Amino acid sequence: MVIGMQLYTLREYCKTPSDIAKTLKKVSDIGYRVVQISGIGEIDLKELKKILDDNNLYACSFHAGYDDLIKNTEKIIENHLFLGAKIPVCPWLPIEPRNENGYKTACEEFNRIGGKMKKAGLTLAYHNHGIEFEKYGEKTGLEIIFSETKSENLSSEIDTYWVQYGGGDPAYWIEKIKRVPLIHFKDMGIKDNKQVMVPIGQGNLNWKAIVSACNKVGTKYALVEMDESPLYPIFENIKISFENMKSWGLESEIK
Repeated sequence: MVIGMQLYTLREYCKTPSDIAKTLKKVSDIGYRVVQISGIGEIDLKELKKILDDNNLYACSFHAGYDDLIKNTEKIIENHLFLGAKIPVCPWLPIEPRNENGYKTACEEFNRIGGKMKKAGLTLAYHNHGIEFEKYGEKTGLEIIFSETKSENLSSEIDTYWVQYGGGDPAYWIEKIKRVPLIHFKDMGIKDNKQVMVPIGQGNLNWKAIVSACNKVGTKYALVEMDESPLYPIFENIKISFENMKSWGLESEIK
């Protein structure tokens, strides 16, 4: 499993092409070799590819909104193929009403879009937050998503923090879903009796169990993500996270 950086973490430092170039150099200098594209400012894909190549970085994935996936499927496929990225990810499900039927309708779209992407050699994935752990009868929203989609059409980008936030056990859900080619590593700590995001390994998640579950299901990329960094400067945060993950046996280089 290779350590990566979710660029949404550094969105405040990726607003212009110049910002993106400076930030990706810092990411590379820390030791990261994999990134996920999300939250960055507008940039021509050719320029982005050059910046990635110049810094010995590989983009394994993009985040693409649900509506964008539906309306611009072919363009998203084209962009991924251009950069060599293999895993388009839907980061959020803006369905209304949010109930069992709403989830099932979304799953019909995921099966359709995911089928097209599979033919192009890509793997569509879905990223959870906490809201998918609300139950509808006997099933959570997340269970509905992965019981109503075919394994070849939709995989998962588990977010460890949001699983824990929703009352779940990240390791359990990784093994339950099984199709987890990439994952967001995000730790949860407590400060003044409030949940906070802290460097990976400095919070209270059971990382030994999480890493073991990822290895069991064949997860390829463990992407560091911080929605916010209240206790550390963000670049210090991602450096600590990288070093901790490397000490657990995760790879820094793509093999």
